[in-house]
Amino acid sequence: MSGRTSKSTVGALPDTTVESPSVPAVLTWLVWSLFATSVAVPIARIRFSGAWEIPGVVAIDGLTVLMWVVVTFFSGIVHSYSRRYMAGSAHETDFFLTMFGFTVAVGGLVAADHVGLFWLLWLAMGLLMARLVGTVDGWTQAQAAASLARKYFLASSALLGVALSALWWTTDATTVTGIATAADSLGGPVWLVAAAALVFAAMIQSALVPFHGWLLSSMTAPTPASALMHAGFVNAGGILLTRFAPVVTVDATLMLGIVAVGAASALLGKLLKAVQSDVKSELGCSTVGQMGFMIMQAGLGFFGAAITHLILHGFYKAYHFLSSGGQVEHTSPTGSEPSGMNVAGTAVVLVTGLVSGGLFALLTGKGTSVDSGLLLVLFVVLTTLHAARSAVQHTSLSATARYGAVPLVFIPAITVYALVYVAVSSVLSGLPLVSAPTELSVLHALVAVVFLAVYVAIETGIHERSQRLYVTLLNMSQPASSTVLTATEDYNEY
Repeated sequence: MSGRTSKSTVGALPDTTVESPSVPAVLTWLVWSLFATSVAVPIARIRFSGAWEIPGVVAIDGLTVLMWVVVTFFSGIVHSYSRRYMAGSAHETDFFLTMFGFTVAVGGLVAADHVGLFWLLWLAMGLLMARLVGTVDGWTQAQAAASLARKYFLASSALLGVALSALWWTTDATTVTGIATAADSLGGPVWLVAAAALVFAAMIQSALVPFHGWLLSSMTAPTPASALMHAGFVNAGGILLTRFAPVVTVDATLMLGIVAVGAASALLGKLLKAVQSDVKSELGCSTVGQMGFMIMQAGLGFFGAAITHLILHGFYKAYHFLSSGGQVEHTSPTGSEPSGMNVAGTAVVLVTGLVSGGLFALLTGKGTSVDSGLLLVLFVVLTTLHAARSAVQHTSLSATARYGAVPLVFIPAITVYALVYVAVSSVLSGLPLVSAPTELSVLHALVAVVFLAVYVAIETGIHERSQRLYVTLLNMSQPASSTVLTATEDYNEY
């Protein structure tokens, strides 16, 4: 039998079998070993001060260490979960090898300093994720989803290549740190091409509208791969903008544009989620919205907040994907409760939001001046409120009790958010740019007012009164037809 050795002779001892370590077991052990090592790195950095780098190739800073800890932890959880989920699958070994390779690629990306190495790892990360989407080579739909995702990721890599080439040509620097150092001299058409390419590459990788199609078509991926995708891969857009923060902050108009595209994705993601009928698609649309919030925070100049958001969203989304089967089992629609809020519910949410916003400002010091920090507080309150309400809605409480429970969940949640933000900002303090709040303009105010008005309309269920809007949203959230699984025979690999 494969993986076993046995000996049996007359009069000898009874048969004994020695099982050799399997590839999944070894890789799971390796990932957890990487996690333990990454946790030890900050301690070593404190003990042995000085630059940790291979000049011109690799530079280890606070963002590197933080992402190593987070990525290896998520990967370890997914590897361990997959040991049982993928057991017996003909694709088990290939799945684990690809997942481990993806983890290594991400770990290398956050440490890469040479622009060529950075680009190669960005490309590898995308290709490996596309392979995870199409893990089962016998599914026509899975291969179609993988092919679609690969096209998006290649486009993202091409845009990043354009950006890095333009920045190298302009600054004569071949490293990320060198480009950051020379960012003050950037400007003009070449800078605009580079900055726009960076933003579009980040938007594609983070599945922002209108590039969300690859994410909603990736439901053929095994659930552990979906967890890794939604908890880790889509966060690459925020990491990219943080790495090149000195480049994108050169012009306030570009930063406002980043806020606008993030706001559009946050709102559309929330709307698309409202028309989904299955758990994984609902979680996918939620990711589109949450990545919009993350990009908005970067556009406001708070890159530490964007990294905080992607970390907390990673924990939130990994848990929900890995427990999605339980959500299906325990969810029973009653049809008796309206999706919109009543007057009492609106009052509770409003008061809770104001109190929590003040608490966040007090703990972080953001929002205490007339700058983009005010919008940061607003968006953090809204995204945390959304998560808190989602958690409460999955309980068996009555509609009235749920509104009463919102403050009990929301206030501790935003406190944790604020404390993590402060801690993350401290870890990132060595980066060229962590916080660059911009002055508020009339356009900022317009974006905020429109965003808040649409958000409140969604929360009160006004959008549900339009059948045309419902159909439009349903069409926008449809995966590519070639990736839709229509019958059990199409995806039963056993």
